[in-house]
Amino acid sequence: MSRATEISKNVWLGSSADTAPEPEHEPPYGLLIEASDLAQMPSIENLRDLSEIMDHADATQCLEFPGSGTMTPPRYTPTEVDGIIDTCRFIQSVANGRHQEAHDADGDLSMTPPREPRRILIHCTDGYTETSLLALAYLMYSEGLPAHSAWIQLHTVKGRNFFAYEKDLHFLRFAEHRILEAAAEDKGYCLNYAVLNSPGWIHRMDGSLPSRILSYMYLGNLQHANNPGLLAALGIKRVLSIGEELSWTDKEKSKWGIDNSMVVRDLQDNGCDPLEYQFRRCLDFIGMPTDNS
Repeated sequence: MSRATEISKNVWLGSSADTAPEPEHEPPYGLLIEASDLAQMPSIENLRDLSEIMDHADATQCLEFPGSGTMTPPRYTPTEVDGIIDTCRFIQSVANGRHQEAHDADGDLSMTPPREPRRILIHCTDGYTETSLLALAYLMYSEGLPAHSAWIQLHTVKGRNFFAYEKDLHFLRFAEHRILEAAAEDKGYCLNYAVLNSPGWIHRMDGSLPSRILSYMYLGNLQHANNPGLLAALGIKRVLSIGEELSWTDKEKSKWGIDNSMVVRDLQDNGCDPLEYQFRRCLDFIGMPTDNS
């Protein structure tokens, strides 16, 4: 994650160090959105004012947005849901530009001038945590993805590592229907409500994903290991658990394959129990071809 990642057309996700792009990354960002725990949800008036400024100025503009983990379940206000949809609409309008004459609500020609597409960077200090809420929401809106698909695609298809909180998962699943309806309405297609049918693994996750430490290896916790549907969605085919039993159903064990999971028993995560004598066995397991590879 040393460089920003383009997660949608002209929309980049990175750290605050990426706000000054390297020379080969031209043109410069036209909009910098900083995700912060201290930020308030932008109002529609704020976004309209900023849009008007960007219609008449080429200088880079800045916007703040609430950081990941700031939405508190179980009660969400209309301001929070409407705010994230309005922000997604604003981001897309900046990223795609405006080349044709538009009509206002009364059908009259708008006097809004055309605007060239501008590059946008959604950023925070570490480029990993606070930005995840807005990045996932925008991916849902811009590509018509349900929450569970956005989680997987941001990591696998877009190639961006990120950390999201359980609060983010709850909020985006709560707002999912509204976000996807807004996307369908804005882009002129009918929402296929079947996409809202969530897979079972989404109900068993805490918002976080295991961390990819090598191209073929992830490091995760016991909750990740005990969610084989999530692991399969990430393309993981083998699980090695050190000191903790896997609580999989018989159906999950059968589907996964008996040789594709291994538990190293009689070890505690206490800094005392030796693992050296298990190294060869673990490395042999990691190096084995999977039954379904």
